[in-house]
Amino acid sequence: MWTKKDLQQLIKNNMGDYLFIVVSNRQPYVNVFKKGKMVCQRGAGGVVTALDPVMQACNGLWVAYGNGEADKKASDKYGKIKVPPDKQNYMLKRVWLTKEQENGYYYGYSNEALWPLCHMAFQRPIFRKEDWDYYKTVNEKFAKTIIEEVGDKKAFVWIQDYHLCLLPKYLKEMAPNQLIIAHFWHIPWPNYDAFRICPQRKDLLESMLSSDLLGFHIRYHCDSFLDAIDREVESKIDRERFSVVRNNHETLIRPYPISVDFEGINELVNSKEVAEAEKAIKEEFDLSGLKVLLGLDRIDYTKGIPERLLAIDKLLENHPDLKEKIVFLQMGELSRIHIAKYKDLNDEINALVEQINWKHSTENWKPIVFVRRHMSLEELLAFYRIGDICLVSSLHDGMNLVAKEFIASRTDESGVLVLSQFTGAARELADATLINPYDCEQFSEGIYAALTMPAEEQKKRMKKMREITQSNNIFRWAGKVISELLKFEFRE
Repeated sequence: MWTKKDLQQLIKNNMGDYLFIVVSNRQPYVNVFKKGKMVCQRGAGGVVTALDPVMQACNGLWVAYGNGEADKKASDKYGKIKVPPDKQNYMLKRVWLTKEQENGYYYGYSNEALWPLCHMAFQRPIFRKEDWDYYKTVNEKFAKTIIEEVGDKKAFVWIQDYHLCLLPKYLKEMAPNQLIIAHFWHIPWPNYDAFRICPQRKDLLESMLSSDLLGFHIRYHCDSFLDAIDREVESKIDRERFSVVRNNHETLIRPYPISVDFEGINELVNSKEVAEAEKAIKEEFDLSGLKVLLGLDRIDYTKGIPERLLAIDKLLENHPDLKEKIVFLQMGELSRIHIAKYKDLNDEINALVEQINWKHSTENWKPIVFVRRHMSLEELLAFYRIGDICLVSSLHDGMNLVAKEFIASRTDESGVLVLSQFTGAARELADATLINPYDCEQFSEGIYAALTMPAEEQKKRMKKMREITQSNNIFRWAGKVISELLKFEFRE
């Protein structure tokens, strides 16, 4: 089993002479003002959850977009700050963007074009030339920032996700002999019939093939990517080795199922801080005597939140005896609210919560509590500990780390995970109660089965899922990627 020490040793023994750089749009720590004071809080999202413990283990450099209101004040003149605030294990280098760049590159091309293109959630992608132009500009800006940090050294660069598709090409053009590049794709890769509607598909593919190593969560996404290459780019594909050779440059394509820091969560979840946060949450929402169903998501149309609410409605219709015995507590941060589809989704959720609570509530009880706020890691783990059941109902998801965080937090081996079959996690976590979020009746009965599952059966299933999550932890994921990277040689 891979541990933090194993990863540290791998990097110390093999990367001592080189820089190790992670690049992403979202930053791991954000500086904000709270009650007039500047505080540093951990960023939200799966990329941060996965990579922060990795970077703490290897003392690298993380390059990301600085979007916090107090980021400039907290950073030095080069946009740098040591993080996390309490340990200062690694350096964060922030890239500054104008509002126009953020709007076109992030809200526009990344999240109105690429995000819906890659998720089968029946949202039409929008392709605007001006968004594509900003996407190119910002990717090039990231490249120049990285090259400034590299200087005359050699570096391993690990690019994260769909915001930075053009970065491998720009980097290899600027420093062809100094960099070995990996690119990990955190969301699903679409099948070719969906992908071919993208006007810039060839530009994206050709840039991604500038990477030395390209990772996806599951083999199916690797196959879909190779199908796109086969139809769009003149190259030599070796399906046995899962590699593509173009212009004498080879790119390896590999599945790497991402995970969480199982041991770190296990250690922290039994701490005094988590116990205090658990007590506070129970008191705040008056949860005593109730079976608690949990949901934790960014407010995004791929997460199946309306479908989840409708399943709760159906559950109470079919099983009215559950009234005043259960509560569904949904936590979720607002996301991309500048995009009309996200604003409409937020309005839809508000209406559904109001409607379902009005329909089923009694004098002293309502079935749904919906809270939009940021939580610290300690509060997050306390939240997982409170729940009897965790609902993950994504309509399409690359992996889904909420499912794995919930499992890692259940040190007493109690609790049930109700999991969408359309997540990458469903391939590993077969002992979850698997549901189809599009089938309201089946979803609601899946929740009922979870509520009525005997404690012995819960324990048996949870134990198996914990063993899988412990073995396939975040350090194994990172270790496999880095081990593969180390096989490449720098060009002379």
